[in-house]
Amino acid sequence: MERHGERIRIGWAQIASSALLLLLVLPACLARGDQPVPAGQPVVDKFVLDDTIQPVSADELKRAIRHANSDGASALLIQMDTPGGMVESMRAMVADILASRIPVIVYVGPSGARAGSAGFFILEAADVAAMAPGTEAGAAHVVFELGKPDATEEQKVENDAEAFLRSYVTRRNRNAEAAAAAMQSSHSYTAEEALDQHLIDVVSNQESQLLQTLDGRQVTRFDGNKTTLHTAGARVDLVKPTLRDDLLGWLVNPNIALLLLVGGALLIYLEFNVPGTIVPGALGTLMILLAIFALDLLPIRYTAVLLLVAAIVLMLLEAKFGGHGALAIAGIVCLTFGMLTLVAAPVPEMRVNPLIAIAISAAFGVITVLLIRIAVRARRRKARIGADALIGARATAMEPLGPAGHILVEGEIWQAVASQPLPAGAPLTVVGHDHMVLRVEPLGASQPVQSAV
Repeated sequence: MERHGERIRIGWAQIASSALLLLLVLPACLARGDQPVPAGQPVVDKFVLDDTIQPVSADELKRAIRHANSDGASALLIQMDTPGGMVESMRAMVADILASRIPVIVYVGPSGARAGSAGFFILEAADVAAMAPGTEAGAAHVVFELGKPDATEEQKVENDAEAFLRSYVTRRNRNAEAAAAAMQSSHSYTAEEALDQHLIDVVSNQESQLLQTLDGRQVTRFDGNKTTLHTAGARVDLVKPTLRDDLLGWLVNPNIALLLLVGGALLIYLEFNVPGTIVPGALGTLMILLAIFALDLLPIRYTAVLLLVAAIVLMLLEAKFGGHGALAIAGIVCLTFGMLTLVAAPVPEMRVNPLIAIAISAAFGVITVLLIRIAVRARRRKARIGADALIGARATAMEPLGPAGHILVEGEIWQAVASQPLPAGAPLTVVGHDHMVLRVEPLGASQPVQSAV
């Protein structure tokens, strides 16, 4: 009986441990979306690029390619819809695609999507370039972030970008001349035109149709090796952005960066005027650091930074000396132009929204001037406590003043001296004091107010 009971106890212990292990593992599997893969079913990883081309999106793509290369996927499908972006980030993304160990399929979709500017370079770098009907690609002319350079410098940059594009378009057996036209003259192509010009390989209405069409197709990798795609009936695993990617993607928005910068500046100013509150100062510092971090990821014009500094100086001068609003208006104008031109973005989607810049400038300017004026007036006003605070207050004689006696002022009994004898109950005005003895005059008397000694 004891052995039998022991076997039962051991059995229940095994069941309990197995259940506990299942409870620990199952949520993780569900969170990742892991599902058992039927034998022989191919897997295609999918990455959605529907943002501007900048350091954050470049990091996301690098992570997606690294994930696809390590999890046994047959290919990586990049669904793209982008207006373009920064050249350096685009070069890094192209290099990652060319170095991928598994084939990379770039699909411009769904209908209405585009692969503009830097997106066109990424499309042409793919092992398989595809577009959905109703999409466009091209307009890849180089846009200079910090103003138009001289003719020689402009030609050097454009020739460098064209040579970079040709270097891999030719290896992909695509039309290098048509690709160069998209860069030289900002020409854009519809999906059908791109297919006719041999800039892409497939036009497909949807993702599942694209994978079915590509099944069995042999592609030549950038290193010259040939690979056959197995994508029919493939399970598509979405490579989701991490919390870090979501946070950085939110921060890299220039409008968010400006809001953090302005809000942090106001909170820090509040901390200086109300010392010891701690929370505004700590929160403001955090917001300023986040704004600086975000702006560091974006191309910044230093002339715009000078305008922002000039705006702060003008607002300080307005609050201190009072320029009848002229200095404040000049400061708000400098602030507005500084915010509008702060980010030297190659595409409009990466620039500061004009309405947001104007609203922030006006609100920040008005609030800052008002706060500074209040602070200056408070510092200029002399502190009045004790007897000083009673000057000008009304009082009542508690006894005949001849001329010294006791008076009642603001509920307190004080010793006072009058300039003339006064009866009890006479209404009085405090005009000064000698240490702890108040000087009073009859209420309504025209004597000038004396200063305290």
